[in-house]
Amino acid sequence: MAARQQNAQYNKMMHTPVHRLIVALAIPTIISMMISSIYNAADTYFVGRLGTSASAATGIVFGLMAVLQAVGFMCGHGSGSIVARCLGQKKPQDASVTVSTGLALVVIITLAITALGLIFVDPLMRLLGATPTILPYARIYGRCILAAAPFITASFLMNNVLRYEGRAVLGTTGLTIGALLNIAGDPFLMFKCHLGIFGAGLSTALSQIIAFGLLFYFFLSGRTTTRLSLRLVKLKAPVILEILSVGMPSLCRQGLNTVSTLLLNIAAAGWGDAAISAMSIVNRVTFMVFAVVIGIGQGLQPVAGFSYGAQAWQRLKSAFVFTVGLSTGVALALALAVGLNVKGVVSAFIGDPKVIAIAAPALVYQCAALVFTPPFTMTNMTYQSAGIAGKATFLSLLRNGLCFIPLILILPRTLGLMGVQTAQPVADALTFLIALPFTLDLFKTLNRRAAGQHTKK
Repeated sequence: MAARQQNAQYNKMMHTPVHRLIVALAIPTIISMMISSIYNAADTYFVGRLGTSASAATGIVFGLMAVLQAVGFMCGHGSGSIVARCLGQKKPQDASVTVSTGLALVVIITLAITALGLIFVDPLMRLLGATPTILPYARIYGRCILAAAPFITASFLMNNVLRYEGRAVLGTTGLTIGALLNIAGDPFLMFKCHLGIFGAGLSTALSQIIAFGLLFYFFLSGRTTTRLSLRLVKLKAPVILEILSVGMPSLCRQGLNTVSTLLLNIAAAGWGDAAISAMSIVNRVTFMVFAVVIGIGQGLQPVAGFSYGAQAWQRLKSAFVFTVGLSTGVALALALAVGLNVKGVVSAFIGDPKVIAIAAPALVYQCAALVFTPPFTMTNMTYQSAGIAGKATFLSLLRNGLCFIPLILILPRTLGLMGVQTAQPVADALTFLIALPFTLDLFKTLNRRAAGQHTKK
């Protein structure tokens, strides 16, 4: 039975037309990411009813969540990429060793983060940009997130492995149920139980623990190609280094999200809590749009991993070209939808006119730059799925690192508040220009390999 299921999954991943397969894999991932974005936005919305400083605290702790995502995605994408290539080579046992080792590794790393974070919670919140008025709220919210951190990162890993297996629906089911529970839990714990911001943090922590339980059950119940077992854990240097090297682009990408959030909060702090709150809202809304692009790319990743492992170059080329076109069109449509109604979008989060006045133009600038993000995002994801860690890591350093960091340090000093509002859009445009040669080179390489393979046949 297990062998038949594995063969059926292999045939699905290698013989279903790429446009249909990528869309089928992307839809549950997009749903999962959108619901996750909505429940992040729900925290901002409900906490915003406690005041501007409390609302800004969610933006501060969002930086902590980015750290946890960095760890979870590093081990998850590293493990998942290897899993997909192993399954493309029809080596399910090697894939199971990878996911079991990856899960053990991510839990060990996160337990250390939790311990240090709880001991030094106040310095951590200040480092992330909390002002004296924001700190009391950020401290409470941050402790709840730290307590649930091992479950959060383990969920990220399992969800990514399920995607790379081509079983995105299972990953989406676990995370979606957790997200919906959080959305329902926020108003109940915050206002019905009168727990305030602690209720928001507790709701997030409990929902993440439940999501972990569901995802873990899927692996234990035999619904996956890979298996989780302590006997398969190999905490040896070659296995760990392969997971970490392939996952390094995700660590850079997510880690730089934390750094960029920190620097953005510090830059915005010069214009008060209203500016921090405004840019936090802009980041949340932008992420909801960008999440769709990422979701489409995550539909590409398992196809790319399987195809690379099986050396199916024409299939990989077709998948890449289709995904770049689809994601660019979707990004343009969503950017227009949000950009033409920015005040209404921002007002849905908070009614403070000072916050709206700062957030609205910043959101317009960001929407204008979103169309630049799909090509370099898909290029980065394809390189990572193929295990080409060097190029993938460099590309992941661009958007929120090599391009954004100098801009957020320079533009506010020269353009004032407008510099804060435009740093990320300008960084997106620069990233597109720097990454364009890599995109063209990837296409030419795949075209050449596909042509060579066709000639041999």
